[in-house]
Amino acid sequence: MRDPDVPAPSAAGPDDVPVVVSSVPGSFPWTVLAERHPALIRKVRDAFPYGPEQRHALDALLRNCAEGVVEPLAEPAADRDSWDAWGGREYYGRSWFDLPFLWSESYFYRKLLEAVGYFAPGPWQGIDPFRPFKLAELDTPEAAAELAALDDLALRTADEQETALLHGSLWGNRADLGFSLSGGPGAAAADHRLVADDTELLRSLFTGGILCVVADNAGRELVPDLLLVDHLLRHGRVGRAALHVKPYPYYVSDATTADVLDALRRLTAAKGAAGEAGDRLWAALSTGRLTVRTHPFACGPMSYDDLPEELRREFAAADVTLLKGDLNYRRLIGDRLHPATTPFAVATAGFPGAVAALRTLKSDVAVGLTAAVEADLDAAEGDRWRTAGTHALIQARRG
Repeated sequence: MRDPDVPAPSAAGPDDVPVVVSSVPGSFPWTVLAERHPALIRKVRDAFPYGPEQRHALDALLRNCAEGVVEPLAEPAADRDSWDAWGGREYYGRSWFDLPFLWSESYFYRKLLEAVGYFAPGPWQGIDPFRPFKLAELDTPEAAAELAALDDLALRTADEQETALLHGSLWGNRADLGFSLSGGPGAAAADHRLVADDTELLRSLFTGGILCVVADNAGRELVPDLLLVDHLLRHGRVGRAALHVKPYPYYVSDATTADVLDALRRLTAAKGAAGEAGDRLWAALSTGRLTVRTHPFACGPMSYDDLPEELRREFAAADVTLLKGDLNYRRLIGDRLHPATTPFAVATAGFPGAVAALRTLKSDVAVGLTAAVEADLDAAEGDRWRTAGTHALIQARRG
């Protein structure tokens, strides 16, 4: 049976805007399936001393992605019925490239976990195949410099800190995060790359109640997310916060509970303002002011229009739900090719309650831009501005 808490994905949006597909050679989605996924399989294969069974399965997945068709999960898989209901019955036997991009990409990661034995009883059960890549981000000179920048930020007003931390969370693991936090020359350049900026509207939604943060990546992106939460709790901008992470490894770097703990340990081991923030976050988790949440929906191929009822209630009760990153943005607007000038409030009308997005642009979809901004970007860069990760947006709407 399908998990009753996670509904099947909607077949079409209310306005029938086209869903992103991967069938156009040379397009961004096609490149992800044809080039990135095979490269990732090889990277995972080399990152662990997997035995013959796992290596054979990874090699088979590599061939299947390039030349084969989508196949069901193995019969013992506890979530096979869920994937069947989420579109599998319709999609099995078809080329990976002929399906909605969000579904193909999501299912690839589930098949990768199957190949390495993540869910099956045995020595590799529960071993995150992406963990070495995530941990490596936390142990770099760049990460240390970003944490050290917090000492200078602590000398600024609370309002200045909040704006800086919002922008730090927006840009995540980009090399200019330290400038964003310290207010150095890189901060102005980062602001210039914002294609939409609802910072003040978002800040007005912090009214001392509940904040939900739906995390994106682990490592150096999760750290500034946690620092933002710490600031909002510390200054009474929110009373409680819930951090939603993935229940199991997903999309290479997506954050899980284990990644939250790794980020917290990195903070608490730091000196100065970073270490103090880590201690406060640790205490907030211990007292329940900050909670970590997981749900099967987080690793499904559905849009946020398809939220299960318990998540719908939780997000509706929050002062605002803050969605981090590109994948959450794609799911928020259905991974559909809306005109870029479609109002953010229109494209997100199915989401319960107030919602905001902090996102660097790494895929084709975008809404909420002015016609002038879109025209300038197209003239300067063609379509590259949509996928290169060099531009970002902060968008929000009231409930």
